[in-house]
Amino acid sequence: MMNGNQLAAYIDHTLLKADATEQAIIQLCAEAKQYRFATVCIHPCWVKLAAEQLQADSDVGITTVIGFPLGATATSIKALEAQQAVADGATEIDMVLNVGYLKSRFLGAVKSDIAAVVDATGNEAIVKVILETSLLTNEEIAIACQLAIEAGAQYVKTSTGFSTGGATTEHIALMRHTVGEHAGVKASGGIRDYETAIAMIEAGATRIGASAGIAIVNKAEATASDY
Repeated sequence: MMNGNQLAAYIDHTLLKADATEQAIIQLCAEAKQYRFATVCIHPCWVKLAAEQLQADSDVGITTVIGFPLGATATSIKALEAQQAVADGATEIDMVLNVGYLKSRFLGAVKSDIAAVVDATGNEAIVKVILETSLLTNEEIAIACQLAIEAGAQYVKTSTGFSTGGATTEHIALMRHTVGEHAGVKASGGIRDYETAIAMIEAGATRIGASAGIAIVNKAEATASDY
C-alpha cells in the first residue's frame, strides 16, 4: 500500500493547456511544493518562472516539453529548444519522438533526433522520449524504446495527452520489458485517478504524468489511512 507522500514522488504535476496563465503556473508550483511532487511539467515559456518559484526552497524539479505535441519539428530546433530550456532552469526534458520518421523506418534519423536533444542538455537534464504509443504498433513501440536507450535518453514515455489515446498498462508493460532496468518508464495521458496510477506503477512505470495529481495523492492518503 502506497501512501500519499510515496505516490507524490512518482508524479510530474502537469499543466500543458495552451491557455495556462502566469498565475496558474505559480499555483501549480505552490501545489508541487506542498505535495512534494517529483516535478512540475510545463511549456518552455514558463520554465524561468517555475525556476523562480521552485529552485530556491524546494526539491521539486522542472520538466518541460520539446517538439511538442507532434514531434515533427526539425532536429536542430528541438536541440535548440532543449538547450534554452536547460539554460532557463529545466531539470527534465520530455521530447516527442518523430513518429512519421519511425513509421517510415528512418531509424537512423529517429535515433539522431533523440541524441541531438540529449547532447543539447549537456548532461544537465534527464531526457524522456515521448513515443505517442496510441499511434504505434507493439513492434514500433519496442523499436522506439531501443532507439531511445541507444541515443542516451534516461526515460521512455507513453503519450503527450494530445493524440488519439493515452497510457495503457499493456504498453507500459511492453516498454518496461523492452528497456529492462536501463531506463525509467513514464505513464502519461488519461491518468486521472488513484487506481489507474497504481495500475501503471504495477505494470512497470517509474513516473506518472498527470494534471490530477492532487486528487490522486489525496485518494492514496485516504486509502492508506483505512489500513
